[in-house]
Amino acid sequence: MSIPFWDEILALLSQVIDQNKFDTWFKPLVPIEYTDSHILILGVKNKFILDYINQNYKKTIISCSKQITSSINSVEFIILKEENKPDPTRTYIIEDHKEKSVQKFKNTINDQYTFDTFITGAGNEFAKSVSLAVAENPGKTKFNPLLIYGGVGLGKTHLLHAIGNYINFHSKNRIVNLISSEEFYFNFIEAIKNSNTKLFTERFQQLDILLVDDIQFLSGKERTQEEFFYIFNTMYQQHKQIVLSSDQPPHQIKGLHDRLVSRFQWGLCVDVQPPDMETRVAILKKKAERDNLSIPEDILYYIAENITSNIRKLEGIIIRILAFASLTKSDITMDLVKDILTDSVKKDQSKLSIDDIIQTVSTYYKIPEDSLREKNRSKEVAHCRQVAMYIAKSYTNYSLKTIGLNFGGRDHSTVIHAVQQVKRNVKNDKALEKDINYIISQIKS
Repeated sequence: MSIPFWDEILALLSQVIDQNKFDTWFKPLVPIEYTDSHILILGVKNKFILDYINQNYKKTIISCSKQITSSINSVEFIILKEENKPDPTRTYIIEDHKEKSVQKFKNTINDQYTFDTFITGAGNEFAKSVSLAVAENPGKTKFNPLLIYGGVGLGKTHLLHAIGNYINFHSKNRIVNLISSEEFYFNFIEAIKNSNTKLFTERFQQLDILLVDDIQFLSGKERTQEEFFYIFNTMYQQHKQIVLSSDQPPHQIKGLHDRLVSRFQWGLCVDVQPPDMETRVAILKKKAERDNLSIPEDILYYIAENITSNIRKLEGIIIRILAFASLTKSDITMDLVKDILTDSVKKDQSKLSIDDIIQTVSTYYKIPEDSLREKNRSKEVAHCRQVAMYIAKSYTNYSLKTIGLNFGGRDHSTVIHAVQQVKRNVKNDKALEKDINYIISQIKS
């Protein structure tokens, strides 16, 4: 929506705000709406910017706005999942409002999330390959439905958008919609309230491809699950493609109907795992390039070594560094980064990573790290590798598949054998037990 006086407000702000700060915080603001209640709503790219402006500049914006139009009452900020300017053909998702406004779904696919911008590593390679196969032949593969599951910030949503973008580009005649299960729920409640559930159902049944993010949100919502079950069945019978994401496999989602769990398992369920060291560095490099940041290689490795939990957190770190460097007009140095990341590093170091385990085990046994990751079958290396696998299985939440991938692409049965072997030996070998305890203490220190 056009707000005629926004340019005047912006011009006034540029006169009272330092140029560097103005370019960093105010230029990227997107005018969204001027409500009937005389509230100016502005869009920002992420929660970090929202919190910072709310805390430091909200009063300044209100003051300047009142000088342009005295009727203004307040300013509010929303987070836009789209990075481009408002477009009437797109739906923007408001993340900081307590009440979600229900809108007719339109194009909610973010064109920044493509297969080309998705960084591939050992933990997500299979998920990406399957997603691409679905995008190339929607509804015609055995992967229908496709359910991608994994922890927060690991790229599930990116893959859903990538599928949508690929189909929109290569098959413009197909109707694609991406919606979160939360939006689906709120839209359905609105349809019930307005007595038009039939129209609600028909809109979805007209789709060729349905992409649903965070399906676990339907847990415990009985009537919404029934409606989704009906839509799912109709689309599936018509060979239309359905892709879902979840924070865990369907059989572990409490409060989900058995018949939905069964339907979700008809096709393929594939997991995404936390990125390994190399993938984390690649993600940081890609993000830095997109933000036109020049960050020394040793700093990228420092961040990747200490922030291991998820991709979203890695990208958030780059945003924090950019903001801090811009505000203080400082060079990006190791000391600066360490200072910025103090709290984040402490939180992340409480979780062991496979890379840390391999490094510590190889140092302790004086065996090169590469030997643990390769197909080396010597007795000395095999013992060292088994110890590392045992610690990874016992002290992390990584799947057997992911652990195996980090040790030269070994399958889960090899990991199980290694874990069982070490368990048996520890019972009768106090020296081995002492070795393992020391290694774990070193990793955690």
